[in-house]
Amino acid sequence: MRILIVEDEKPLREQILALMADEKYACDSAADGREGLFLGSEYDYDLAIIDLGLPLLDGTQLIRELRSKSRNFPILILTARGNWQDKVQGLEAGADDYLTKPFHPEELRARIHALLRRASGHASSVLRYGPITIDTSAKRVHRDETEVELTSFEYNTLTYLALHAGKNISKSELTEHLYAQDYDRDSNVIEVFVGRLRKKLDPDGSLNLISTQRGLGYRFNLDVQ
Repeated sequence: MRILIVEDEKPLREQILALMADEKYACDSAADGREGLFLGSEYDYDLAIIDLGLPLLDGTQLIRELRSKSRNFPILILTARGNWQDKVQGLEAGADDYLTKPFHPEELRARIHALLRRASGHASSVLRYGPITIDTSAKRVHRDETEVELTSFEYNTLTYLALHAGKNISKSELTEHLYAQDYDRDSNVIEVFVGRLRKKLDPDGSLNLISTQRGLGYRFNLDVQ
């Protein structure tokens, strides 16, 4: 997943970036509202974390501008403790959820996971696709009753494809949403990860779990249950 972080407090911004790195999410960051508006308007994100007290362009106006440009990714706002007026204004501007400072890292993770699930139409943290179960909270994957060990990148690749089941996802889209900007986009690493997922989750090909769409990328073929 690719996350946009707009936070002017450098220590907090770096803390959030470190947390997202632990999640193996690709991240872009901005220290003011104008830069955040540029990034949010120009690039495709899965979620944005926006502080309301931003310089140059405040967070509430930033959210309004993004929504006016039909940028519909989930937005989590950060706000000062007890300032309920800011929370209301941020939500009315188009944000999806809020988190009060200071916050616990696990709460930030949980809210991000929930927003990403909801954006794909899933309420539960456990996603079931036939015999494949993905626990997005524990980051565990099972086929039938057997847990399948995946690397972080394999897990994120699987989850992105599964959350977009039935859609053709190009290698460039996977690269943009899963890996940092300086990632080698000419490498065959996406093919390697998809190949590993097939071997680990569908070794005999009976599920037709992930198919290659010639010239279009990959498609996750199982329906959520």
